[in-house]
Amino acid sequence: MATSGSPILTVRALNRALLERQLLLRRTALPVLDAVEHLVGLQAQSPQDPYYALAARLDGFDPEELSGLLDSRAAVRIPVMRSTIHLVSARDCRALRSLFQVVQERSFQGNHGKRLGDVDLAAVAALAARLVAERPYTFHHLGLALAEVWPDHAPQDLAMAARTLLPLVQVPPRGLWGRSGPAAHTTADHWLGDRPASAPAPDLGATLLRYLAAFGPPSVKDVQKWCGLTGLRSVVDGLRPGLRTFRDENGTELLDLPDAPLPDPGTPAPVRFLPEFDNISLSHADRARIVDPAHLRRIWRVNRAAPTVVLDGFIRAVWRLDRAVPETTTLVVEPFEEIRPADRAGLEEEAARVLAMAAPGTAHDLRVLPVA
Repeated sequence: MATSGSPILTVRALNRALLERQLLLRRTALPVLDAVEHLVGLQAQSPQDPYYALAARLDGFDPEELSGLLDSRAAVRIPVMRSTIHLVSARDCRALRSLFQVVQERSFQGNHGKRLGDVDLAAVAALAARLVAERPYTFHHLGLALAEVWPDHAPQDLAMAARTLLPLVQVPPRGLWGRSGPAAHTTADHWLGDRPASAPAPDLGATLLRYLAAFGPPSVKDVQKWCGLTGLRSVVDGLRPGLRTFRDENGTELLDLPDAPLPDPGTPAPVRFLPEFDNISLSHADRARIVDPAHLRRIWRVNRAAPTVVLDGFIRAVWRLDRAVPETTTLVVEPFEEIRPADRAGLEEEAARVLAMAAPGTAHDLRVLPVA
């Protein structure tokens, strides 16, 4: 634990540090792929989420640039942290998947694996790898093909075994901007081949330092929440000689890079519209640095997250696009509390940005609902 002499960081100080490192205090001119790598990937189980996430962070972001990276195989969509689909660079793909393979296995064993106890899973993986090398498969059709060999087992369980044991990427047109397609998969090795030449080797310590740079300063529990691994204290302890320590207002130890930015807590924070599964709201055990705990229930609806609005640095509203009126797209904002007059102009400006990207061929409108 941190000593009593460790400096204390308030919730607002942690908030501004997080926004700075997440490229949300001001838009940056970083190239798209550099931003994806700085953020250690983007949550992407909803195919369009990375586009909204980057539009909130990058100056002059063009969705077609990200689509081009997916088409050219410089970026891929693959389950990594928390066993959920992320959009990551091809350079990071294999290393991240290898580091968090145990997370995939734990999730599988807790559900589908229990029903496949008598199956040779290595044989399932080998057959699945051959099938998806011939052509991309959806999990539905892959499960049916595997069930021809293992007819006594549910196709879904067999497909999930393949997902767990193989580094399966979702291939375009799935995930492209303004287009779509079935969630079809092949292996990362087949899709990427020998590219890229400069891919990093799996290194958990180095990856955790990247997390600190993009999400810090965190507690050990925050680190584990982000990646899905457990028992990381010994790994973190090995990094301590190169880190500095703080405490939050509850006395919890926080770890940080020695030169990572800590903006003044009074730094103004712009309005930003974020996608439903933005990593900024998923990557800490204690999410008070980005959302009031009393508002969490407003964001999560069963197993779905609502797109959110950052006002004065914190998530204080959700939003959605409404196309009920013909030839008009309305951005509807549902605030959790009264919106400050100082945020009104920023809200309108950001809404216009979102609408221009999401609905270029329609009329646009903004509707702010009364506080419920």
